[in-house]
Parts: sequence; C-alpha cells; structure tokens
Amino acid sequence: MPGSGGPVATFSVWDYVVFAGLILFAAGIGLFQAIRGRKEASSDEFLLGGRQMTAVPVALSLTASFMSGITVIGTPAEAYMYGTPFWLFVFSYTIMSIISAELFVPLFYRLSITSTYEYLEMRYNKLIRVIGTSMYIAQTVLYTGMVIYAPALALNQITGLDLWGVLVATGAVCIIYCTLGGLKAVIWTDVFQMIIMLSGFVAVIARGAVLQGGFENIWNDSYHGGRLETFSFDPDPLRRHSFWTIVVGGSLMWASMYSINQSQVQRYISCKTMTHAKLALYLNMVGLWVTVSLAMLSGLCMYSIYKDCDPFTNKDVGASDQLLPYLVMDILAEFQGLPGLFVAAAYSGTLSTVSSSINALVAVTVEDFMKPAWPWLTERQLSWINMGMSVFYGGVCIGMAGVASSMGNILQAALSIFGMISGPLFGLYMLGMFFRCANSTGGLVGLISGLAITLWVGIGAQVYPPLPEKTLRLSLSVEGCIAPDMNETTTITPFTTVLQTTTPQPRPALADTWYSLSYLYFCPLGIIVTMVTGLIVSAITGGCKQEKARPELFIGKSDLICFGCRNSDSEVSDLIEKDPKNIQGLESPVFCDNEIALKEKDYKDKITKF
Repeated sequence: MPGSGGPVATFSVWDYVVFAGLILFAAGIGLFQAIRGRKEASSDEFLLGGRQMTAVPVALSLTASFMSGITVIGTPAEAYMYGTPFWLFVFSYTIMSIISAELFVPLFYRLSITSTYEYLEMRYNKLIRVIGTSMYIAQTVLYTGMVIYAPALALNQITGLDLWGVLVATGAVCIIYCTLGGLKAVIWTDVFQMIIMLSGFVAVIARGAVLQGGFENIWNDSYHGGRLETFSFDPDPLRRHSFWTIVVGGSLMWASMYSINQSQVQRYISCKTMTHAKLALYLNMVGLWVTVSLAMLSGLCMYSIYKDCDPFTNKDVGASDQLLPYLVMDILAEFQGLPGLFVAAAYSGTLSTVSSSINALVAVTVEDFMKPAWPWLTERQLSWINMGMSVFYGGVCIGMAGVASSMGNILQAALSIFGMISGPLFGLYMLGMFFRCANSTGGLVGLISGLAITLWVGIGAQVYPPLPEKTLRLSLSVEGCIAPDMNETTTITPFTTVLQTTTPQPRPALADTWYSLSYLYFCPLGIIVTMVTGLIVSAITGGCKQEKARPELFIGKSDLICFGCRNSDSEVSDLIEKDPKNIQGLESPVFCDNEIALKEKDYKDKITKF
C-alpha cells in the first residue's frame, strides 16, 4: 500500500522501453539538426546557431538548461522537508528576467559578442578576461559533475539502473549531438526535454491527487504539517530560507546565472533580433514559474502520502534526493511505463543541462583562449576544434561526477557553487557597466577579494553545516509505517528533526555565525565585496583620471528606459549620416532590432575611427 513504507517495485520491461525510447528520441532530434545543418559548418553556426533562432525554442531551452535533474528530484524533496518557502523564487525569477533583459541584452547585442567574457577584455584587460573565463570553466565543470552524478545515484538506488553505465551513457548521448549539431541541436533537444520534465511532474501530481482523494486533502495535510508557511519576514541573515534571503539573495544569484553565465547568454544572443532575445527571457520567466510550482506541488503530494511514514526516517531511502524516485516507484509502478516516463524526465533535465554546459564550455574555450592565441585558424579548422572540445569537455564532466558524491544536499550545493563564483564575477560586470572610474587594477583586486570571501564562507559552510535551528527542517513521522515482518504498525517514536538532542561535535566560533550565513547570500556578499573593493582601489590608483573608455561599454540612460530610448535607431543613423562626429555625443544608443540600417559593427567602427 502506498505510504506505508518498505521496499517498492522495480522497473518493468515497459518502463525500460519508455525510458530508452524517450532518451533516444531526444538524441535523434539533436542528430536531425546536425544532419540538417551539415553544410553550414562555420564556427558561428556551431556556437550560436547562425544568430537566427527565435524566442519560443530559446525560452524553453533557457528553462530546461537550468531545470536540471537536480531540480527535478531536489525541489520536491525541498517542499517535503522544509515546506513551500522555496516557491518564493518566482519573485526572484521575475527580478532576474528584468535585469537580464533590460540591462544585459542591449549591452551584449550592441557589442556583438560570442563569449560573455569578451566584455571583460573590452572593459578591463586580457588578464581579467582569462581569469573570468577560467572561473566559469571551473564552476561549470563542477556543477555539471553534480548534475550527472546526483540523479544517477538516486535513480540507481531506487530503480536498480547501473550507476556508472548510466553516467557514461548520459555523457555519450550529449557528446554525440553536441559534437555534431552544435547549439541548434542543443536548443531543439531542450524543447523536447522540457516537455518530458513537465509531463513527469504532472504524472506524479495526478496520481497523488487520486490516491489522497483530491487536492483539498493534500492541501489540508500540508497545512497541518506546517508545509504551507511560505512567507517569513525574519531578517536574520543566518536563516536558510526567508522572504528576504530568497527575494534579495535569490534574485541576485539567479541574475548572475542568466546575465553573465555563458550557458544562458549564448542562447539569447543566438536570437535573430534583440526583441526575440528579450521575449525569450520573459517567456523563460513564465516557464520557471510553472516548473517550480509543479515541483512544489509534487513535494506536497509526497508529504500528504508519507506524512505518517517518512521513508527517510524509516531507512527506506538513504538520502533526501531519493525521495521522489521512491515515491514514483511506490505510486506509479502498477501503471507500467509511467515510472519510465518519470525517470526519462529526470534524465531529460540532466541531458539538457549537460549539453548546454558542454556547448558553452566549448564557446568560451575557443573564443577566449584559442582564437586570440591562433588568429590564423580557418573556419574548417575551428569546426574540427569545436567538435574535439565537445568530446573533451564531455569526458571531463563525466570524470567530475565522482566529486559530487561529497556535496550533501544537492540542490543547495548546486546553488551555493553559483553564489560563490558567479557573485564576484557579476560584481565585476556591474562595476564595469555602471562606474566609468573603475579601472583594471580595481577590477582585478575587487574580483580576487570577492572570490576569496565567498570561497571562505562557502567552503566553511560545507565543512560546518548550519545547525537545525537555522535550517528549520520540519517534523516527520514514522507512526504509520508497517513493520516488515508483521502486519502491524511499528512502535518507533515519531521523528522530529528540530527537536534532536544528540551531542554536537565541537565547532569553531565562526561555525554558528559566519559559516551559517544563508547560502543565498553568498552571491550578494561577493557582489558587494567586489564592487566596494574595486571602487576603492580604482580611486587610489587614479581610475577616475583615466582616458574615457568606449561609451557603448557602459549602461546609459537609454538602457534603463525600455520603450523610451533617448536615441532611437533611426535618429542614430540620421545623426551619423549628417556628421559622423555626432556619435561621440550620443548616449549609448540601444539597437532595438538588429535588422536596421546601422549595424552594431558599423557603430563600433565609427567610434574607433573618430
């Protein structure tokens, strides 16, 4: 009986058929795009889809690439153990979308970049670009290792699928269509995988509602179990999740992902116009709302079913990320094929993230390291390098999967990695975009300082996790579990995490203060330290007296007004035609569409000339 504990069913033949069929179909989409575009062998086509993508597929790809297998299995477990405060991320997604669409899209479009880190060399110097790219590569390889390993381990222990066999197969599938098809293959495969991920959530929610007698009972169980206490305005920065940590810290963390992370930027700059790029980000925002809401509802269904018999306490599962796979095999096993659909959903999230990461890693390596070092490379040589690097990074990500086994809570660990590394990088971009007096010395010292601080607190938090009083894990019970050898309930005392009385190990003085800082504040901390240090050092080293940098590298008034550009596209063209020197007095014009008479390249050429 579902919800009573004990072993659950394993995969049936039809589950294997559905799982394998969906994964092969996804790979087939990627290969089809590879064959379809085999004559278009340029590096721009491979890395950016020829800059001819439209908003809807890019939006779905944006959502899928960070709605990974970690999210599919980790977010419902979050709702099950901690309640629905995580749902407040819908506000973070909204703020992130506005920042990315209205500040960074115009900037990157007017600079016509391929690698996000090209901006760092334009604004600062070559060294800072190399450091920024290296930080991104380290972050992405580690994160992708987690994305591959964590879902594979969880599903291995529940379904019996061979762990390393699945890891290698996952990497191999991604390598094949990334290598042959480039960004177009990744985006169109992501579209299909996003549909599969959402279908997996819907299957769990629908079956849970039937078993529990409707959503009203699920909602009632969740309310009495304390799972619906979403809004907490406690300003304590040590509290893991509150309105302030999620909306303030979460918004900046997600903005650092979507605004400067190559995996995301590479998608929206592949759009054929700036309008499509902005629309893709706003459609992605809606996709994130839907996904996190379905994930939260799946977690509440799980709690309603297991409110009297927690599988984790009852030792039916060994880790929190195995809870949802366990639920799936418990409630869907009688419908042969549906467990296979869910496993395909989790692996679709893995495939989409891994393929996006591989493609982005290839882009930054080629653009930031290889092209500057060997400018004589031909398009054909670059195409072979792109494919070779795809194979290389696929192998590296599979190898890094083993590192992820020591990361603990996978969802929190994944977001912590982004906060620790993306925070200082995002601060570096903001410093360069908004402050004309910031110089290369200030930027470099600020970046190093911000990274040192976030690594200090982040690594400390991994070594000395915060105490339960700050994480606020909710109570769970095993009163309703059926004993394995008799048809009666166990007499185990109900388990309540918050009231545990075990003697803690000795902890340093910083463990309950500095190291207990909410992981969502890692990113804001890195931003603040980087920007403040950068401004101080720039002032000391004469940054404000430096020669004026190119005006298109900064955020101007026109960038901050979505529909009221001070200098419209036609006005810019007319002014330059009458007197090219007028370009010096313009306020960083926003090219609202790249299908206009004055292209970004012409604009940059005229600035250089005059």
